[in-house]
Amino acid sequence: MTISITWHGHATFSLDVNGTTLVVDPFFAGNNPAAKTAVTAISAHYILQTHGHADHIADTVALAKRTGAQVICNFEIGNWIMKQGHDNCHTMNTGGGYNFPFGRVKMTPALHSSGLPDGSYGGDPGGFLLHVDGRTIYIAGDTALFSDMGLIGVVGLDVAILPIGDNYTMGPDDSLLALEYLNPKVVIPGHYNTWPPIAVDVADWANRVRANTAVKPIVPVVDEPFTV
Repeated sequence: MTISITWHGHATFSLDVNGTTLVVDPFFAGNNPAAKTAVTAISAHYILQTHGHADHIADTVALAKRTGAQVICNFEIGNWIMKQGHDNCHTMNTGGGYNFPFGRVKMTPALHSSGLPDGSYGGDPGGFLLHVDGRTIYIAGDTALFSDMGLIGVVGLDVAILPIGDNYTMGPDDSLLALEYLNPKVVIPGHYNTWPPIAVDVADWANRVRANTAVKPIVPVVDEPFTV
């Protein structure tokens, strides 16, 4: 079986796993200048929330309320979302894992910050390690490079989704080092070119990945699904 992934711009992705739709960090048109699609046109069974910054959570509550999607997130974000009127949350914390109907999810560390849009505390930022349909997918979230990525890579990764935009997260140089630790089969970039401070030559980045690693880069086009 294949898993379909769609990039919606910035750090927002949809994954279709055997008919179950997972949306990562909902941030759609009207809020996200890189997006083409409004949140009203998006379906979701689950939402994976890496942290609480507005450029990752702006459309989470609206999407969750309309679709009834379960939000998988840390404890603090879960409490915040429930206060917004959506109580279908599954809260986790760093290092913990849980078996969902679509597969297993483990929350991984991320080196970043995580305030919520109203200024309240968003808990620790994180990433997600998914074991779904025989594939292992690492969604790094917003993060700097850290050496314990080597421990994440030990499990054997089919896909890694990494930020490459620099300034707020790791940039192209550090992402290449991250690939040495993670050693995935495929890498997909995110969190770049939305605004000038995170502008990156993504074609040059992909060429560097090909020249310096054995990893296959896939540079997605907004709203064009691809399979892994």
